Amino acid sequence: MNSAADSTVLPPASLDGVRALVTGSSRGIGADTAGYLAAAGAKVVINFRAKAPRADKVVASIVNAGGEALAIGADLTSPESIATMMGTIEEAWGGLDLLVLNASGGMESGMGEDYALRLNRDAQVNVLESALPLMKAGGRVVFVTSHQAHFINTVSTMPEYEPVARSKRAGEDALRERLPMLAEKGIEFVVVSGDMIEGTITATLLDRARPGAIEARREEAGKLFTVSEFAAEVAHAAIDPIPADNTRYVGDVSGFQQA
Repeated sequence: MNSAADSTVLPPASLDGVRALVTGSSRGIGADTAGYLAAAGAKVVINFRAKAPRADKVVASIVNAGGEALAIGADLTSPESIATMMGTIEEAWGGLDLLVLNASGGMESGMGEDYALRLNRDAQVNVLESALPLMKAGGRVVFVTSHQAHFINTVSTMPEYEPVARSKRAGEDALRERLPMLAEKGIEFVVVSGDMIEGTITATLLDRARPGAIEARREEAGKLFTVSEFAAEVAHAAIDPIPADNTRYVGDVSGFQQA
């Protein structure tokens, strides 16, 4: 976890008693988001797919700072694995108050042609629907995405990233279709959309596929957020008022059109 996440970016004790699950939180944006939530008093589940030692390190960092966390491994493309994770959360904490849908991917090699859709669309819906029985009125769901995905229907992106962008937009659309159901349960929903983030795996893989892509976007936007800076915005989405369009925009949006 980035050391920057050890500092409190949310009001102290603003999340006391909140039980949170952050998917894909053993490193990067997810890990820093979990650190910020824990610093504000939340109990946080650190979800990982395969690297348990990395998740345990995030948990140790939170616990050493006086917070509470536990690591739970789950393959989010497996409904059975998701169900097992939710069962563990219910047994440990009795329920959930905050769900941060951070895990995403699709540029990795050897994961299958449909992996992006399975992770960025199907898994998001499965995690949400599996979490809902654990949540009550007043809870909140935060979905993390990028401008390149959020605006993909109106603004094209780099060809190397387009399949991932379209799968993430498909995931966002599928979640938004469930807004009436969430409203009935009294659960809030917000999308956090950011520009390319310095230091993420996606940015690294994209730069390998198209050398200079990140530098070009940095020059165009004037600034790209770091992992810890963007994670702070995701953490704020857990408590800040929900925008009218359910979307919190982070970073430059010039050049994009509202989707």
